[in-house]
Amino acid sequence: MERLLIKEISNHEGEKITIKGRIFNIRNLGSISFLIIRDYSGVVQVVASKDAEVNSGDIVLVEGIVKKDERAKGGYEMKAEKIEIITKSKETLPFDLEKDDINLNLNTLLDYRVLSLRHPKVQSIFRLYDLLLKSYDEAMREEGFVEIKTPKILGSASEGGANFFQVDYFDKKAVLAQSPQFYKQIMVGVFDRVFEIGPVFRAEPHFTTRHVNEYISLDAEMGYIDNFYDVAKTLNRVIKKMFSQMGIEDVPEEIPYVKLSEIRKIIKEKYNYDIPEETDIDPRGEELAGQYAKEEFNSDFIFLTHYPIDYRPFYTMSDGKEAMGFDLLYKGLEIATGGQRINEYDELVESMKRKNIEASGMEFYINAFKYAIPPHGGWGMGSERIIKQILGLDNIKEAVLFPRDVKRITP
Repeated sequence: MERLLIKEISNHEGEKITIKGRIFNIRNLGSISFLIIRDYSGVVQVVASKDAEVNSGDIVLVEGIVKKDERAKGGYEMKAEKIEIITKSKETLPFDLEKDDINLNLNTLLDYRVLSLRHPKVQSIFRLYDLLLKSYDEAMREEGFVEIKTPKILGSASEGGANFFQVDYFDKKAVLAQSPQFYKQIMVGVFDRVFEIGPVFRAEPHFTTRHVNEYISLDAEMGYIDNFYDVAKTLNRVIKKMFSQMGIEDVPEEIPYVKLSEIRKIIKEKYNYDIPEETDIDPRGEELAGQYAKEEFNSDFIFLTHYPIDYRPFYTMSDGKEAMGFDLLYKGLEIATGGQRINEYDELVESMKRKNIEASGMEFYINAFKYAIPPHGGWGMGSERIIKQILGLDNIKEAVLFPRDVKRITP
């Protein structure tokens, strides 16, 4: 008999059907047992004889009659006539996957990731994440962007600094990509508008609730812009489309803009907090900027603009002191960084000299500008941070299937 998905059983009341799935829980009552079985489409209660030799975690095939029962989850249950074990679980589960809340500390949650991912509440995080990736793809294509895939093993660091991972590459040294920056700028000269969904690697020794060392970045680059506001406005539209597809309708038509120098003053005067001088804005400053956006504009989003150029990469357009760009904060956490890039060859070379950036390994990138690249800009956006903020997760690692941080490289 052909397998039927659990979500379809309501259309087969009184019929004999076959389902396949995992037993998530067993409750014994007198001479019968109630098996809670899940497949990717749903969950159903199966009534079986108590002598059925099955355990929680087993993968089973069940043949039986569909019966309407308002007390059962979904309003229907199955009366088993045959249960066949497809794969037997060898060990008892270390925690109960049937409870509504998994209630594990973060280390246990991640140490047993291969099992905790089976919990419905954890699964729901990544079903939303799947929708996020789909919605970004669709929104970008609607805006006329072409999807590209760029190398992740590079000859030199794309963002400069020391926060890159060095790897052996045959007889050479290579680095893991901190971003697709060089390649997406080059591709503006090909397609005008490009985007990428892909991994990036940052060797930042931060052990916080907002940092991981490998994450999925939602990148974009667009040509023929007049200024960085063109980039921000496009990102605004993309975010609004993405969130709408996820059932969230509170993204403003025009996300408010505040200069960084102004938000520092506002935070000092309104919340009596001094953002440390040695940073552009710290995590507490971002939280308060988010609070200000909510109180002043009734917005969960705010663009902070005109960062000091010293805090921005060498390819960033500036007026000499301030960068022509932005950070986008969502509920008090930076989720995207973007702005206008330098598109003139001589200006790019001069910027590299000012920041003491060696050209070795990036000649291909620099030389592309000898052949005219249009005025352009773009953004990089952390997908997992968006999920963290939407769901109010305590730690970004909960939004990563198998997170990597300074202390964790398995599972």
